[in-house]
Amino acid sequence: MKSSESWLQTASLEEIKRGYMEEGPAYICVCCGYRTESGIIYPEDGVLYEAARYMRVHIEKVHGSVFEYLLELDKSVTGLSDVQRGLLSQFYEGKKDAEVQKTLGIGSASTIRNHRFVLKEKERQAKIFLALMELLKSKDTQAPAEWVSPVTRHEHTIHPNSFDITEQDREKVLNKYFPEGTGGRLTTFHMQQKHKYIVLTEIAKRFETERKYSEKQVNELLKEVHDDYVEIRRYLVDYGLLEREPDGSQYWLGSHADQQSAEVGKPERKAKGEQEKMDRRKELQEQAKEVKTEAGVYQIRNERNGKVYIDSTLNLKTINGQRFMLQMGSHLNRRLQAEWNEYGENAFVIEVLETLKQDDNPYYDSKDALAKCLNRWFEQLEPYGDQGYHGDKKQSAE
Repeated sequence: MKSSESWLQTASLEEIKRGYMEEGPAYICVCCGYRTESGIIYPEDGVLYEAARYMRVHIEKVHGSVFEYLLELDKSVTGLSDVQRGLLSQFYEGKKDAEVQKTLGIGSASTIRNHRFVLKEKERQAKIFLALMELLKSKDTQAPAEWVSPVTRHEHTIHPNSFDITEQDREKVLNKYFPEGTGGRLTTFHMQQKHKYIVLTEIAKRFETERKYSEKQVNELLKEVHDDYVEIRRYLVDYGLLEREPDGSQYWLGSHADQQSAEVGKPERKAKGEQEKMDRRKELQEQAKEVKTEAGVYQIRNERNGKVYIDSTLNLKTINGQRFMLQMGSHLNRRLQAEWNEYGENAFVIEVLETLKQDDNPYYDSKDALAKCLNRWFEQLEPYGDQGYHGDKKQSAE
């Protein structure tokens, strides 16, 4: 009997798109090899289906869709990068370019349009290549009769010990990405790997232990977390937080998720973390009483090429938070973050350009004054193109 991989390898393009192939009286799922046979009626949720229709019910119930199953295949099979995989998932859901850019956090809307053109070019090239291979069949007598490269799901389990995570790390990351609480929705899944692992261990808590889930049930649960549920599901498997059958028909909570729950639940560690948090809060409160806040404009300057990023703040004492975000790989300005990653931290300096003067006038609007101050510096330095990290002169910050 053929494996599910063999069915996918031998199916035609039309059969792959449809999700099943016909072999005599049987209908065979190209994703997992499940069979139905003509003449047999299949009951499902109180409804009776003939064989071909029930095969479509099976695909939807077990795999979600053929598209989702194929997108999960390893990049050695699909030839897709992780970025292209994420883009195709968003396009399949009918997202507009601006929505895709916001969800994935890459480039701009024009960047997404460019990716669309690249994918269309890849499609045209694939058609030509398929035609060449079809024409070659009649001439190349040495070619193997069947494609024998194994088809595998995209997964490579990462051990939890790969990351050094403290309770403070967990609290900071979860507060950042779950602003409505860990039971709410995730703001973005575009983050560094360590943060991904912290977020994913929290998401894994939504699954019940010793329960089996279909792929469709997993998708429905993860849709409550974030729109890019396919990517999150893949990472949960990669990190060993979810385990699954080879054909993706069933999922269950993985051993790494159990291990993380046990670690986080240790009472002595939790008590120590709470005490440290209280001590730190008290220390910050005392410091806040002594420090007078000043509003102003600052820049982050690349000393290697002279490019600058400009912004304002009502409290200049907080600008070191910009350095922290860059160190964590989470700065909102992707151009600045990319060059920070390329040149390294030592290539950049953070400097105060102007401190806003205090005014006792009861009608004085400090926010308005700060905005005008920032605009003056934009006009003076013009931090666009080769001179800075801002998109164009119509926007004051990215």
